[in-house]
Amino acid sequence: MTTDVDALLAPPTAVAARALEVVRAWSPPALVHHCLRSWAWASVIADADGLSPDRELLFVSAMLHDLGVTPSFDAHTIPFEDAGGAVGTVFALGAGWDAARARRVGEVIERHMWTSVAPDVDVEGHLLEVATSLDVSGVGFDLVPSDVLHAVSAALPRLDFSTTFDGRIHEQAARKPTSSAARLDRSGNVAAGGARWDAFLA
Repeated sequence: MTTDVDALLAPPTAVAARALEVVRAWSPPALVHHCLRSWAWASVIADADGLSPDRELLFVSAMLHDLGVTPSFDAHTIPFEDAGGAVGTVFALGAGWDAARARRVGEVIERHMWTSVAPDVDVEGHLLEVATSLDVSGVGFDLVPSDVLHAVSAALPRLDFSTTFDGRIHEQAARKPTSSAARLDRSGNVAAGGARWDAFLA
């Protein structure tokens, strides 16, 4: 099977392409690659599971979901996913989406840090949660064909993602000890996930 990585990674709409411009402007390359890989995994999993997400909403949410850990958008006291969700909602309103659909960007971004999201409750939230768990923690390699995992990872190298993200989550946890970032920090899954990915891609 040959994977058309360019087609898989392409923004589905002009607004989605603007969201990619935003993450590229405000995030380091390793985090940009993580966002794009998360979109790829979510898209492939949706197709495999017969789910029908709003692809534009899913792409925008995937691109903006970690802006809350970047220096420009880090809120000192609120969880990073809530901060990112607020940025996502503002972005969508600026793109001309109605208030309800714009708020959905915020919900999807907030829910990606839930321990699980049922697809019948929020299909986009479910897909982003599962996809980011795969990319961060190395949980669910069986959800995406091996050749796709390798092809996308070759096009979007992990760089120093695990080390950098682990540091940012640890810093978030220190300031926000009851947050989901603190739960993730205590789990050790970011560093462990980096090791799982290194072993998988070796």
